[in-house]
Amino acid sequence: MHRTRTALIAGASGLVGSHLLLMLLQSDRYSQVISVGRRELAIIHPKLDQQIVDFDNLKKSASELAADDVFCCLGTTIKKAGTKDAFYKVDHTYVTQLAEITLRRNATQFLVVSAMGADASSRIFYNRVKGEMERDIQALGFTSLHIFRPALLLGEREEHRTGEEISARIMKPLSMLMIGPMRKYRPIKAETVASAMLRAAAQDQKGDKVYLSDEIERLGR
Repeated sequence: MHRTRTALIAGASGLVGSHLLLMLLQSDRYSQVISVGRRELAIIHPKLDQQIVDFDNLKKSASELAADDVFCCLGTTIKKAGTKDAFYKVDHTYVTQLAEITLRRNATQFLVVSAMGADASSRIFYNRVKGEMERDIQALGFTSLHIFRPALLLGEREEHRTGEEISARIMKPLSMLMIGPMRKYRPIKAETVASAMLRAAAQDQKGDKVYLSDEIERLGR
């Protein structure tokens, strides 16, 4: 019989994370799901262990962050964060610290949502931060690392992101025209990204893998 595992998810209140949390709770693969966040979620489930943490002092919660598979859906925008430094802290520092701590707690798989265009040498600040995050997590040496680079995410968010909402309205009608190499630029549903992350974890493959948006779409269907 396949051994049941423990999953840890950070960012479960977000667009991708909210879908992923429900999928993890429904999965027979996991006997326990640890949700790590700043506030308690409005959900009760016998498998769910909610850990309220201060991400600025995440090491203080290290003893509670033991899991086999770690799913990181943390992310913000510069507008919401307020400054570039605050954005960097959420999208790089918190993510890499979570990876470091869970690896020391014997996690074997780390699955993280990045972004299309992630590049540590990019002149675009957003893409550079995402690229540096990927680079620094790859350097840690997880047995299995899965990096997901979705295009524009579709779905209902708790907060309004005017720019993304406008982009979604423009891009959705054009998506069917994006074929061949352009498929990776199609908008993608957050639920599809969540499904792809769960399925990637279930493959138990060793090594590092980067999924572009069209690959995420195929895996998540």
